[in-house]
Amino acid sequence: MKKPTPQNEETTPQPDSTPWHAIPAKEVLEHLKVREGGLSAAEVAERLAHYGPNQLTEAPRPSFLQLLWEQFNNFIVMLLIVASIVSALLGEWVDASAIIAIVLLNAILGIVQERRAEEALAALKKLASPEAHVLRDGKRETVPAGELVPGDIVYLEAGNHVPADVRLLEAVNLQVEEAALTGESLPVQKNAAMKLEENIPLGDRKNTAFMGTTVTYGRGRGVVIGTGMRSQLGLIAKMLEGVDQEETPLQKRLDQLGKTLGWGALAVCAVVFVVAVIENTNLSLLTAAGGGLLAYLKAAKTELVEFFIVAVSLAIAAVPEGLPAVVTISLALGMREMIRRHALIRRLSSVETLGSATVICSDKTGTLTQNEMTVTRVWVDGQFVNVTGTGYSRRGEFQVGNKTVDLDKYPGIGTALWVGALNNDAQLEAIEGDDQSYRIVGDPTEGSLLIAAAKADAYHVTLHEAYPRQDEVPFDSERKRMVTIHDIKKPSADDLSPFNNGKLQSWDVIAVKGAPDLVLDLCTSYQTIDDKTKPMGDDIRQRIRDANDAMTQDALRVLGLAYRVVEEAPKAESVPVDELEKDLVFIGLVGMIDPAREEVKHALEKAGHAGIRTVMITGDYPNTARAVAQTIGLLRPGHAVLTGADLDRMSDDVLKSEIEQVDVFARVSPEHKMRIVDALQANGEVVAMTGDGVNDAPAIKRANIGVAMGITGTDVAKETADMVLTDDNYVSIVDAVEQGRVIYSNIRKFVYYLLSCNVAEILIIFLGTLITKNSPLTAIQLLWLNLVTDGAPALALGTEKGDPDIMSRPPRPPKEPIINRFMQVGILTQTIAITSVSLAAYFIGLKWFPTPSNLMAETMAFVTLSASELFRAFTSRSERYPLFKIGVFKNRNMNMAFLSSMALLLGVVYIPGLNTVFNTLPMGWQQLEIVLPLLLVPSVVAEVVKMFASRKN
Repeated sequence: MKKPTPQNEETTPQPDSTPWHAIPAKEVLEHLKVREGGLSAAEVAERLAHYGPNQLTEAPRPSFLQLLWEQFNNFIVMLLIVASIVSALLGEWVDASAIIAIVLLNAILGIVQERRAEEALAALKKLASPEAHVLRDGKRETVPAGELVPGDIVYLEAGNHVPADVRLLEAVNLQVEEAALTGESLPVQKNAAMKLEENIPLGDRKNTAFMGTTVTYGRGRGVVIGTGMRSQLGLIAKMLEGVDQEETPLQKRLDQLGKTLGWGALAVCAVVFVVAVIENTNLSLLTAAGGGLLAYLKAAKTELVEFFIVAVSLAIAAVPEGLPAVVTISLALGMREMIRRHALIRRLSSVETLGSATVICSDKTGTLTQNEMTVTRVWVDGQFVNVTGTGYSRRGEFQVGNKTVDLDKYPGIGTALWVGALNNDAQLEAIEGDDQSYRIVGDPTEGSLLIAAAKADAYHVTLHEAYPRQDEVPFDSERKRMVTIHDIKKPSADDLSPFNNGKLQSWDVIAVKGAPDLVLDLCTSYQTIDDKTKPMGDDIRQRIRDANDAMTQDALRVLGLAYRVVEEAPKAESVPVDELEKDLVFIGLVGMIDPAREEVKHALEKAGHAGIRTVMITGDYPNTARAVAQTIGLLRPGHAVLTGADLDRMSDDVLKSEIEQVDVFARVSPEHKMRIVDALQANGEVVAMTGDGVNDAPAIKRANIGVAMGITGTDVAKETADMVLTDDNYVSIVDAVEQGRVIYSNIRKFVYYLLSCNVAEILIIFLGTLITKNSPLTAIQLLWLNLVTDGAPALALGTEKGDPDIMSRPPRPPKEPIINRFMQVGILTQTIAITSVSLAAYFIGLKWFPTPSNLMAETMAFVTLSASELFRAFTSRSERYPLFKIGVFKNRNMNMAFLSSMALLLGVVYIPGLNTVFNTLPMGWQQLEIVLPLLLVPSVVAEVVKMFASRKN
């Protein structure tokens, strides 16, 4: 048999050719040098250094030169470079060199912006990387999937992606969806013990699970045999290379806006060029005797090149070419803020949708509640026994009527705890330094059952040794129950079981746990409080239902427990599940409480003020759901609680008409969630839907914003969702909505800022050239203006914290354009204001401070325009609130952007040597007396417009 050999690190790693599927599992472990407790930390580090991370190779990032070429690969920029070269050939070396230097500086800044956006998105992607459950150093751990190495023992559960190529060691009803790899449309049933031939196709390797596939049912355990490019998926890695550069609808609209503005700017620039040529060159040479085109070009070559450069420079200054990069950076920075608030956004487009959300459909357990289940009550045969203690500590007692009791006198209670501990996939991990408390690995509900048994001195490890699990039918959301089969191997009188002798040794126990009503329907007898079995009658069934109602009305989550003893249980996969679940003995009810999160009530109020309705959707009983909803203030007076059964009786039209009056849906299935989403959307609602299971994925996908649980959620749910809650907390959804509104508001701010400034620049050049026959600004001034005002201030606007009333406004209509009527008015008023003061400064300079080549007039116009735009950035920090209310200097990024940009502006005016390059003159107090009031006018106008708008609102 061929043994694995180390790969040559200097070559591209290839999938391991060892036929692991043809080797018995025990030998696979020996070949990979894996002990029963898994790899040690030192072994993992050594193998990770040798094999590399468990990742597929991505396309290399573009180099600096490639990015630089992309910045220059623009028609307008190319024209400017050509014009600068022609200008240099005509002897205008200073202007040509300065223009090329500014173009190069702009390109470098563009690269920096793109790199920042790329790095921010890469960091987000890293945070969103999947995780794997492994056995290392004898402990079950959760690690990033990228850190898996050959030899790691991993656990596979329904809803999780297979994180690497795995040779199965155990497969319990394990089914894997392999369509992405093999094309097989149906899930494949896996069998860890199957012996296979070496050359068997991938699709028939039933004892192996492959990276990138999905577990749809059951559970399993296996050893990693291939990671990253050494996996079977590595063979098709080239098909998966590269990162999708997703454009959001907003980015597409802004891109289209930029193109429209660009063409408009080009048209205006063409007009400016033509007007300047007509007014400043002798066109009669074209038709004069002895003249012609060549004579005209020779005579007017300097003017033509100058006007052409001005026109092209205006196009560059007017077109907000940095807008897409600024939007991407703003989205990425906002998403990082969301991560700080425990919401991981997987799709940029969902950030826009968050601001429009009108309904949040939330799970109850773990989202509205703490997800720290504690068993507080057990019912058996008419007897309630209370369980004291909280959390995951075995400190607690069993009480009847506030008096502590000995469970030996209530053996039926012990039997209920025994079944709850056996029919259980959770594990308890001792907390160092506290032998009474535990950490739960697995489902909190199941963990609470283990804690309850531990309070009776029955520990799951000991119980599983005495009654080892032989087979199981895993829990799923449709059946709402779980079946496990155990061998009665070493029963004892003090293990809580109903067996006090060895008569049934080597028999099998079929244990069932699930929804009380469904478990009860499977039972033909019941267990008394003294562990005797009696036939089930209608009166007993009603007593059980009444007990269940009483517990749910106290906001308890209730599970029903049952079992059956058989001489030899059939294999679960060989018979219908009904065969295993027939003739069960009903033991009792276990009630547990999951306290509501203290912070949820305030978050619900916050969402309500923002015009967002919250609907609870749970699989729990209506009484429990109603009690929790009333406690946190979710259930409004006069609003209804509906069950899945109620939904089944409703037509879609009836549900659509009544759903606005329903705040709680209980006992629902994933299919019901789909109908709820459809009904809400049919009423025009923008829906955020939470979920954690495999079957929740369709509803998550159907919703406008799919939200998956990061802690309890399956990989399938997370992959389908737009947003993942890293703390499974409802509050994080509301925080994400708030941040989504802030991000969208910030994007509006810098779009407003850039467009009002850029449109004004076009009008200044256009009107100035028409009136005076000369451009008020030179090409190099326009390019420097673009550099100073379009970059840092716009980015600083993207870091605003949002208006104080951001969560007191109604949701934004999804179809509302980013440039709405209010912004159109603002752009118009700002364009008029900026154009007026800049031309006023220019005309005053021409009349009062005449200089050769109009240098002082151009300087005054240049400083007025540039500085007014920089001051305008401060007033753009809020569309509604006056600057003094939000704090003039509260945004540190804006302060830095303003100071750095102002330094660059004043530098080209007052630093000796730069005057010649930028065609400026140092201004004295006479000029400043005129310029300073003028440059503040646009900001004052913006504040006045806000004042009138707020009064109107």
